[in-house]
Order: sequence, then structure tokens, then C-alpha cells
Amino acid sequence: MDSIRIDKWLWAARFFKTRTLATEEVGKGRVQIAQQDVKPSREVRMGDTVVLWQASVKRTVVVKGISGTRGSAPVAQTLYEETAQSVLDRAQAAEQRRLHAEPALSIAHGRPTKRDRRDLQKGLNARWSASIDD
Repeated sequence: MDSIRIDKWLWAARFFKTRTLATEEVGKGRVQIAQQDVKPSREVRMGDTVVLWQASVKRTVVVKGISGTRGSAPVAQTLYEETAQSVLDRAQAAEQRRLHAEPALSIAHGRPTKRDRRDLQKGLNARWSASIDD
């Protein structure tokens, strides 16, 4: 066997948990071979360069082996080799995420609790209406 469908190879190399997920990601354009978007039925061969995005993390790998069956993680890691630039980029992105916290986490007061809402409503009139009071 010298070629296999890209979705099946991504599943066998353990980039995605199921073939369905691999097919969906390829269909969404998150997988490229030789800098071109591909369809799930595209054949991948040894030596091809595959670029894929997983949870906004870009990975560039070179196909080193072909397998149609999903094996253990150590076996799956022999099917590809990640480029040095890709490893460096992923490390830098992880460091950026570590140093720059999510802005939403810094909000001191989020949605009011039930107790907060009661306290807010105490200051309002007992009757909340758009009608004119006489």
C-alpha cells in the first residue's frame, strides 16, 4: 500500500478520535496537502507535507508511513514527523497563551446572582410598570 485517503490516515495517525471528525475537519478546509485545500478522498503518500489545524493550533507534518488501521500511540507516531518549525511555533503559541490570560477571566463582577438581583430590586419601586401613576 503506497497511498491512502487523507481522512483515514489522519484517524490512523491519531490526529482525530474518529474518522467522521477527520472527514469533517478536512471538509472544513482545516487540512492541506502541499499548500492546497483537499477533499477527504484525497490520497496521501509518503513524503507529502500535511498542514492541519487542531483547536487553533497549526501543525505541519511530513508523512513517513501509511497505515489503514488505528494502532497504539507509539505506532501512530511513526507514521509522521513534525517539522522543527512547527514544533517551535506550537511552543511559542503555548507560551503566549500561558502569559496572556483570557480577558473574560479578569472580569470582577459577572452576571449578578439571585441575591444581587434582589438587592438591586429593593431600590426600585414596588410596582414596575410603564403606566403613569396617578
